[in-house]
Amino acid sequence: MKRMQRWWVAGVVGLALGLGMSGKLSAQDDLRTQLDLFGQVLSLVQSQYVDPIDNQKLIKGAIDGMLATLDPHSVYMPADRYEQFSENFKANYSGIGINFDIRDGHLIVISPLEGTPAFKLGIRAADRIVAIDHKDVPPTVNNNDVFKQLRGPEGSIVHVAIERDNVDGRLEFDIARARIPQESVPYAFMIRPGVGYIRITRFASATGDELEAKLEQLKAAGMKELLLDLRFNSGGLLNQAVEVCDRFLPSGQKIVYTRGRGPNAASDYFATDRDKFTDFPMIVLVDHGSASASEITAGALQDTDRGLVVGVTTFGKGLVQNQMRLKDNSALLLTIAKYYTPSGRLIQRDYSSGDKEQYQEEAFSRDVEADSVLAKRPKFGTIAGRTVYGGGGIRPDVLVPSESLTVSEVDLERASVFFDYATKMVNQDRDKFPKTFDDFSKAYQVPDPQVTGFKSYAAEHKVKLTPEQYAKEDTYIRRRLKAEVASNLYGLVARYRIDSEGDGQLQKALDMMPQARKLLASNPGEAKKKI
Repeated sequence: MKRMQRWWVAGVVGLALGLGMSGKLSAQDDLRTQLDLFGQVLSLVQSQYVDPIDNQKLIKGAIDGMLATLDPHSVYMPADRYEQFSENFKANYSGIGINFDIRDGHLIVISPLEGTPAFKLGIRAADRIVAIDHKDVPPTVNNNDVFKQLRGPEGSIVHVAIERDNVDGRLEFDIARARIPQESVPYAFMIRPGVGYIRITRFASATGDELEAKLEQLKAAGMKELLLDLRFNSGGLLNQAVEVCDRFLPSGQKIVYTRGRGPNAASDYFATDRDKFTDFPMIVLVDHGSASASEITAGALQDTDRGLVVGVTTFGKGLVQNQMRLKDNSALLLTIAKYYTPSGRLIQRDYSSGDKEQYQEEAFSRDVEADSVLAKRPKFGTIAGRTVYGGGGIRPDVLVPSESLTVSEVDLERASVFFDYATKMVNQDRDKFPKTFDDFSKAYQVPDPQVTGFKSYAAEHKVKLTPEQYAKEDTYIRRRLKAEVASNLYGLVARYRIDSEGDGQLQKALDMMPQARKLLASNPGEAKKKI
């Protein structure tokens, strides 16, 4: 009997191995057949199609078509596009240090970055760059042209010619390129007494370290509570989402885990024993544009009851891509795993329709989800027992819809009249403005004559608003002019701070801080011990 059992086990194993080998051979034969079919079609197209064939375009189309059968986030990137994509995740680049825009064919300096070569040489907001290396900037210039010409090896020289209002002729500058920090945490300030505000715009290679530095600054300034803004943040590096969460969660707490087909796709990430920021209430503000690494962060802080999530349901991307560099320096971003929040949630939205455009648009059409939709989503529990949902983004604890611009406000913004008119205001009376932003923020109000002048200026630039429409938009116009004046005088952070005063969703989120305090008090983890 024992012999029979042994033979049966061995026989089953042998049969399984045989079936496995047969399956592999069958799969290989099937793949070979399909590749032969593809080669046959390609050969016929090349030899018999009515017009000459661009082989590179043809193969790229085939690759794109293949990946389109997988998921919306597996993509092929040609070398030039991948280079630009990779730049977004670097901590710095080599250039002259300006934020710029292209308006009506003119290359306009929006703001020099403090401490950079452009800033030290006195380049100002609203300066027009008219020539680079003694070649005039053409009206067809685009962003890629500017990057290629102004960026370059550290220490190399680029010659720039500038035109400035109220200055005759061109101003000529020889600028030595330098390493320019590319901040992913550009905004951090005290937004209310005792309340700090931090916005993360992307998850790049140094985001965790940047965040810690900003947290220390705000803590020294008297921060007792925090609003972490992840709106419009489409994500980035998974390890940096872990680094961000690690600053707020107690040692040993699971942050996120990934699972895929291969052993390298399965990883579990836990908070370390580094110094923490666990002893203050916090709100995490999200919107439909918060995706990927932003959702990992919001999901971890929600599942652990560390932060109150406020806003609208996030994008819903629960897939992890590996960046694979190819021989010609192009790259394949291939989904290799799914990620799960600490409670076990997969927040990936359904993409089975295969329509990428519909998939993107659907993410931005869910301000308030119907109860019938929510009822179909899988339920999970936080550490404190609160109900959270999987299957379609991070649903906030408190829904606060986004606010849209009015038709009149859109008309004014499209005409770019705020920046241009504010520049004229500053150039007329630059020395009369307060020396510091704090004094400006508290004391400065846009004078009535300047508002009247602005309306005339807007009309000259084909903005057609009635007196009644201007009356309704008076508060908006004054704040936007003040913000652009602040940007010209004190930099982009100053503009952001003024604009944030009119951000209805942000201001309503701040009003939820009592609920964040209550949540922290109920947190059974390390945060509770430190109160």
